[in-house]
Amino acid sequence: MPTCSARPGLIVVDSSFGVVAYNGEALRILSYPHQTENIRQPDTWLSSKIRADLVVGESSPKLAERFRSARRTYLCRSFQLDFRKQSNGSGHFGGSLVVLLERKSNYSVKLNEMSERFGLSQRERETVENLLEGLTSKEIAQRMNISPNTVKAFLRLTMVKMNVSTRSGIIGRIIGDS
Repeated sequence: MPTCSARPGLIVVDSSFGVVAYNGEALRILSYPHQTENIRQPDTWLSSKIRADLVVGESSPKLAERFRSARRTYLCRSFQLDFRKQSNGSGHFGGSLVVLLERKSNYSVKLNEMSERFGLSQRERETVENLLEGLTSKEIAQRMNISPNTVKAFLRLTMVKMNVSTRSGIIGRIIGDS
């Protein structure tokens, strides 16, 4: 539900955003609408594409949280790898990041309409938005910097306002209601 593509793109980059590893979906996402078969050196091509389209900031570069590929919008999340060098010299990934590319849902317009229709507060709307991304209550709590019990309270209030009895009911209202 949170994304239109069931398969996220996954890339591992080093501290200079050079590609260490990737899956085919990442290459497809970043090369869209072009065919991936036409890319002769995918590692080099991906590294330059990441530096050109995903890296923001010059003095302290980091990855963008969202980006567009053709008419599609993607969420870009990165996670620091914390591997340490082993005695035999293997396992060192100093400064490496795992980059997750997921297609953003098109439910934000629908969510705005539903928020107005059912009188959702800004925090309830934010909770539902995270719910649409497929996050658990604990993950929503971490993202919103609140307790999981507060998330559950927001969800209960939303269920009452939308006249549904489950989290799936909330999602069903937003996706299926007209």
